[in-house]
Amino acid sequence: MKNFKKRTVSLAGLAAAAFITAGCASVAVTGDAIERNTAQALGLNPGTFTISNRADEGVKTTYNVDTQAGRRYSCYVTGTVSVMGRVVSDAVCTELAGGRGQARATPAPAAAPAAAPACNALLKAAGRCQ
Repeated sequence: MKNFKKRTVSLAGLAAAAFITAGCASVAVTGDAIERNTAQALGLNPGTFTISNRADEGVKTTYNVDTQAGRRYSCYVTGTVSVMGRVVSDAVCTELAGGRGQARATPAPAAAPAAAPACNALLKAAGRCQ
């Protein structure tokens, strides 16, 4: 009977600890996970960029990335700890302009001129082609 109580208390303590840390990105998101997921998201090799300004906010971790090529990104991942272990999302990154913290505006590509529709009986009846 004593062993049963010890196991119950141990399992309850373990479950409580898992519940308390389940929503904490600081526990779930390791530096290695950030580097690996960021490298994959940006198409870079691990070790070819620097991670700075990490901030853990609930389940979200935000950080900046500076590449050797001089590009700067603002990124985030989310992470939790569950019964299955640590779960960290893919990195989501936005390139910043000139390292000043402003998002770079990329002009939309110019739309190709619309090709003239082929003339058929319906278009002729609608007066849309000659």
